[in-house]
Amino acid sequence: MPGKRIMLDVLRGEPVFPPPIWMMRQAGRYLPEYRETRKRAGSFLDLCYDPDLAVEVTLQPIERFGFDASILFSDILVVPNALGRDVRFEEGRGPMLTPISASEIAGLTGDLFHVNLEPVYETVRRLRAKLPDETTLIGFCGAPWTVATYMIAGQGTPDQAPARLFAYREPEAFARLLKVLADHSAAYLIRQIEAGADVVQIFDSWSGVLDEPSFQAFCVEPVAEIARQVKAVHPNVPVIGFPKGAGERYRDYRSKTGITGLGLDWTVPLSMAKELQLGGAVQGNLDPLRLVAGGKALADGVDAILRTLGGGPLIFNLGHGITPETPIAHVEAMVKQVRSAIR
Repeated sequence: MPGKRIMLDVLRGEPVFPPPIWMMRQAGRYLPEYRETRKRAGSFLDLCYDPDLAVEVTLQPIERFGFDASILFSDILVVPNALGRDVRFEEGRGPMLTPISASEIAGLTGDLFHVNLEPVYETVRRLRAKLPDETTLIGFCGAPWTVATYMIAGQGTPDQAPARLFAYREPEAFARLLKVLADHSAAYLIRQIEAGADVVQIFDSWSGVLDEPSFQAFCVEPVAEIARQVKAVHPNVPVIGFPKGAGERYRDYRSKTGITGLGLDWTVPLSMAKELQLGGAVQGNLDPLRLVAGGKALADGVDAILRTLGGGPLIFNLGHGITPETPIAHVEAMVKQVRSAIR
C-alpha cells in the first residue's frame, strides 16, 4: 500500500493534526550538505538544470528532517530563461537579467520552451521515483507579475518601481508580457504534474507593492488564468497560491483566482488566517526570524499557529523562505514541536 500523503488530505479541506509540515526554501544554504553540492555544480543555474544534483539537494531536507512535502529544487527565473532571456546569478547580487524592452516583448517565443526545461521535468520524474510514498511532491513557478519585475528591471529592486512604471507607461506591452508568462507558466506546471508533481505552488513574492487596480490586473488575473489552464487538464491537482504581502487582499484572493490552498506570509494576523481557513486550506505562517532566534520566540510562534489554526485544514510552514543563517537545531526543534503537538 502506498503511504498516505496527508498534505493532499489537508488541501481537500480535511483537518489533520498534527498538521503536515514543510518549509519554503527547505533545500538551501542553511544546510552544509547543500553548500557542498552547490560548489560541485558550478553556477546556480547549472545546479537547477542538472537532474542528478537537483535531485540530490531536493532530497537533502527530506532525509534530514522527514518533512511531509518535498518541493522541486529550481528557480522561478527558469521560465524567462527558457523563453530565451539571459539569466545569471551573481554572488552577493542575486539574479541578474538583461532588462527587456517593450519591442522585445513582442518577439518572445516559446519554440524551445519545453526543450530547455526538459532537465527540470527529468528531475521531477526522478524525485517521484525516489521520494518516500507518503511524501507529497510540490512543483512550482513564479507568478507572472513577480517574474515580470525581474525581466523588466534586470534584478530585484526594493519596491519594483521599474516594473510598475513600465506597466503604466507601456500597458499593452506589459499586458502581453503577463499573458506570455501566464500561458507558459501554466504549460510548465502541467508538464511538472505529468512528470509526477502532486501539487503545484505559484509564488507571487512581489504582490504587496501594488495598488488595488494593479493588484487585480497584474496579480489576480494572471494567476487565475494559470489556475484555469492547469485545472482544465488536471482538475484534481491542488494549486497553492502565495501572494506575499497581499494584506487585506488575501480575503478574496482564493475565490478570485481559483486556487486551492492559500499560502500566508508572516504578517497575516492569525485571527484573519482563521477566517481565511473557513474557505479552505491555509499554509504558513511562522516568521522565519523566529526560526533563526529559536528558544521561546520560536516555541511561542509555533504554539500560536497550532492553537489558532490547528483545528482546521493547515499546512504548517514559514511565512516566507528559511534564511541561510538559520541553525539546524532550531529546525529540528520546530519539527519536533509540531509533530509532538496534542490538542
